Amino acid sequence: MPYVTVYDRGTFEVEMGKKLVLALEDNGVNILHRCGGKAKCTTCRVEILAGDFAEVTNEEKKSFEEKGIEDQLRLSCQIYVNGDIAIRPIMTVENSGLAAGPRPAE
Repeated sequence: MPYVTVYDRGTFEVEMGKKLVLALEDNGVNILHRCGGKAKCTTCRVEILAGDFAEVTNEEKKSFEEKGIEDQLRLSCQIYVNGDIAIRPIMTVENSGLAAGPRPAE
């Protein structure tokens, strides 16, 4: 199984193919996902520091263009963990003061 390393939080093992947003939430990282994992709100942004991840999805591109978000970031609701990855969450419950949002679908 692959490992996810979260900057300043540690490393945990994740089931192959699991959505990154769910892996983070299930391992105590209070990542935001205000739209429920539909790539609309962009609150589940992460910076990819290292590792295996797929190309940016069309949903991400559209959301990033609409909101003027830097392209080195990714939406954790659009990443499936298929190898070791290291990330830094951008928006969390702790640094935003917002509620996480509805749990994204598997």
